[in-house]
Amino acid sequence: MTGIGTGVGKTVASAWLCHHLKAKYWKPVQSGLEDPTDTQAVCRMAQLTPERVIPEAYRLQLPASPHLSAAAEQVRIEESKLAIPFHQGSNLIIEGAGGLLVPLRDDLLYADMVAKWGIPAILVVQTYLGSINHSLLSLEALKSRNIPVAGIVLNEGDQPASENIILDRAQAPLLGRIPWMKAVEFQQLANLPMLSQPTYFKG
Repeated sequence: MTGIGTGVGKTVASAWLCHHLKAKYWKPVQSGLEDPTDTQAVCRMAQLTPERVIPEAYRLQLPASPHLSAAAEQVRIEESKLAIPFHQGSNLIIEGAGGLLVPLRDDLLYADMVAKWGIPAILVVQTYLGSINHSLLSLEALKSRNIPVAGIVLNEGDQPASENIILDRAQAPLLGRIPWMKAVEFQQLANLPMLSQPTYFKG
């Protein structure tokens, strides 16, 4: 699960998909440990039981880009610790940090890690002024690394006219639309339908 930038709704979208796909959840690198963390937020919104949550590989204090958070604690983020955990054949939602080109280290971007995993990406899009450019750049970053797009999740923004060109360029199924919600509760997410099934995921 990746987004076109920071704050576009990846965590809400992750919770929504965890519910509808009966998936497990994993946030490999958590930067910033203020309550709630992304894992805690997803657990609350999707009402996940403990066995459906995989602990973070890295929990870093500083709320910043992972490479800066790690450097602040003199930690090196190692690819070996980011190997996808065994998840007993069930779907697994992996939530990244920020956008695709966020660095985990000076020489390793999140997009590079997704390519190493060999898994498809779900792109979370919020339509705001500039979101077309951010969305198409994200799609280009995926394409250049041969990362397939399993689907698009649209979070409500103030530029709905931008949706058509983004979806046309993505050439991936629109999984759903998530409206703006002041406080996200389980029943609200449960009531939001999936418009299509993401490619590469189990039904």
